[in-house]
Amino acid sequence: MLRREIPYGESRGRVIRYAAGRIAVGPEGKPFGLIEPWQAEVQPLCWWNDEPVGLLIGEEGGVDWLDGRDWLVRMPESWFPLLSTALQVAAWSANHRFCGRCGHQARRLDHEFAMHCDHCGHRNYPRISPCIITLVTHGESLLLARSPRFPPGRYSTLAGFIEPGESAEEALRREVHEEVGVSVGRMRYIRSQAWPFPHSLMLGYLVEAASRRIRIDGHEIEDAAWFSPRKLPKLPPLYSISRELIELHLAEVRDGRQN
Repeated sequence: MLRREIPYGESRGRVIRYAAGRIAVGPEGKPFGLIEPWQAEVQPLCWWNDEPVGLLIGEEGGVDWLDGRDWLVRMPESWFPLLSTALQVAAWSANHRFCGRCGHQARRLDHEFAMHCDHCGHRNYPRISPCIITLVTHGESLLLARSPRFPPGRYSTLAGFIEPGESAEEALRREVHEEVGVSVGRMRYIRSQAWPFPHSLMLGYLVEAASRRIRIDGHEIEDAAWFSPRKLPKLPPLYSISRELIELHLAEVRDGRQN
């Protein structure tokens, strides 16, 4: 449904209106409005069902605007690529209006996602931050943890940013050990997911723990525990790769495929 080709040169299309992390609700309950002429401020974004889609960034949203996470809950999974693209491009565009090298105002280019500085020639592209996200298991048991930022009662998988010079596998071992004090053995890569809060690329793994002893860091993690598939806490939302990793393990437990 989404075609990742920037509709450069189009003068009409759908418009996603964005402000401060929120997207306006369109007349059909969708994250864009009807076909309309594009103002000069509209950022050409992509094609959706063969219709051009643009992005218009404002200063603040109205009462009928929804947070990005609310949109992901509200819309079918097929809409995730469009919403993720809009949120990430909007955050980048709003936060990189000035050149990071010389400080002069940057100029938006429409034929690619880029901000160009006419003063020093520096060109800035949307930032993408690679992260690992992993479900640690031990037999049937799942190791789930709570961040202080989570809603009450929610537990999730472990995640962290990949540092400079580090492989994804090295980052996985380091993050798990730093956050919960557990060493891991066999790793299995599952898939990746763009995560637009604000610009992450999540690399999802299932890994086996070498031991069950937990020692939380007390900063990023406020609690962690081993859970049985038959008695789970409140889990992350269905649209997240974190939930997908959990559901994959639960399915393997039901089918007797876990080691």
